[in-house]
Amino acid sequence: MADNLWGQRFEKFATSAIHVGQDPEKWKSMMVVPPITPSTTFKQAVPGVTAGYDYSRGGNPTRECLESCVASLEGGKYGLAFASGLAACVTAVQMLKAGDHVITTDDVYGGTNRYFQKVAAKFGLEFSFVDFTDMEKVKAALRPNTKMIWCESPTNPTMKVTDLKAVSNIIQDREEIIFCVDNTFMSPYFQRPLMHGAHVVMHSATKYMNGHSDVVMGLLITNRKDLYDRLYFLQMATGPVPSAFDCYLCNRGLKTLAIRMEQHQKNAKKVADFLEGHKHVERVKYAGSPSHPQYEIMKRQATGCSGMIAFWLDGDLEKCKKFLSNLKVFTLAESLGGYESLAEHPALMTHASVPPEARKVLGISDNFVRLSVGLEDVEDIINDLDQAMAKAVSLPTVSR
Repeated sequence: MADNLWGQRFEKFATSAIHVGQDPEKWKSMMVVPPITPSTTFKQAVPGVTAGYDYSRGGNPTRECLESCVASLEGGKYGLAFASGLAACVTAVQMLKAGDHVITTDDVYGGTNRYFQKVAAKFGLEFSFVDFTDMEKVKAALRPNTKMIWCESPTNPTMKVTDLKAVSNIIQDREEIIFCVDNTFMSPYFQRPLMHGAHVVMHSATKYMNGHSDVVMGLLITNRKDLYDRLYFLQMATGPVPSAFDCYLCNRGLKTLAIRMEQHQKNAKKVADFLEGHKHVERVKYAGSPSHPQYEIMKRQATGCSGMIAFWLDGDLEKCKKFLSNLKVFTLAESLGGYESLAEHPALMTHASVPPEARKVLGISDNFVRLSVGLEDVEDIINDLDQAMAKAVSLPTVSR
């Protein structure tokens, strides 16, 4: 593995996104586009002898096309699709049992945080929330009963980058620990955690993987047959599977993932530069910028960066609300990774379930904004931020 992946591209990525799992020879009609298979059940020639499918909870042709494709894109062997990103997360955690301990990122996605603390903890799981930019803190959090590490890189929402290889090295003598990485913010186009020692990669496919803000879905990918068998059993036994139609839509979205991610990155770089030069912005965190505290780690483990930007406005909650309310090209909404630009206020929206005192420590303050930079003309994106900023601070538009 190269010491510096930055600026390179994973071989045959776009080709794999278009062709893996999509062979026309799979279908009698030789159709180029895989069909939507809504059937819940499949005929058996004799009792107990199937043609590969018996009931769609346990397997579906449309879902299989998607699962094969996403596994390939992550450089993995096995893929599993779920009804949402949290359904994927819950299924992974269900591999554990009461009394097991999980180490996770201190600013983990609000929905994950809520599930860990308010649901999973009630079933006897223990959780430690740790700053993964400090490997000594990760080491110190290890316990004899630690059975899983769950991290994001970059984190949602403050864009902290985890050194995935360093985490893998910490647990190399603890074979019982499952290392899971939420790769939602990057997509496999820019980052493949399995390359750096992760055992399971998770995506909220609602975001970049689908890319069109019209599907809610989750994905898990692994190279380990033992983990795949456990995850498949849980998928089949508990039933959090997506519909065939949603699988079709996500599979279609993957076909343009490469070109979409290139444009997200191109636009985000220019937006980050604009924000960093704006006198009414306190601080910017874009993992693709040299100003990011973990930029050198990014260069080692990623080929580029997505469209996710965090920044702190120079002002209070009211100014932040005024800024967000005056955006025209950006839509004030939760979620991310679609073709459209979205802006949100994490403290009041995606991370409102995180206790206020915890948000304060993490930097999820009243003047904190998260942007998902879309595919619009970048001049329109920047002009929109500029005019909204001017209205928020009651100053003339900053000249560029």
